[in-house]
Amino acid sequence: MSTRFVPGQRVRIADRNAPGHVRTPVYVRGREGRIERVLPRFLNPEREAYGVNEGTDVRLYRVRIEQSALWPDYDGPAGDVLELEIYEHWLEPLDPRDAPARNARPAPSATATR
Repeated sequence: MSTRFVPGQRVRIADRNAPGHVRTPVYVRGREGRIERVLPRFLNPEREAYGVNEGTDVRLYRVRIEQSALWPDYDGPAGDVLELEIYEHWLEPLDPRDAPARNARPAPSATATR
């Protein structure tokens, strides 16, 4: 199985106003980050919350965002980052030439450690 994104790849978190149960915090929507780690697939919590999942699972990624990119007045150390887990359908390649097929790599097994 392959993944859409790979560690080190630059991404943008989609900036959409999704109603209902959403696991992507508002303060990171529209922000740029970098894939830190590829995680296993899990049931889609946005559908599972309403009992309409029907077994649909989606890839989860750990994304790293610079604190200064999130908070304009941030005055902590320059290297401070926020790492959070974002589902694949919320991520967009930052470079449109970064086609998913070009980046496809085997995904970690479901028993991979975090």
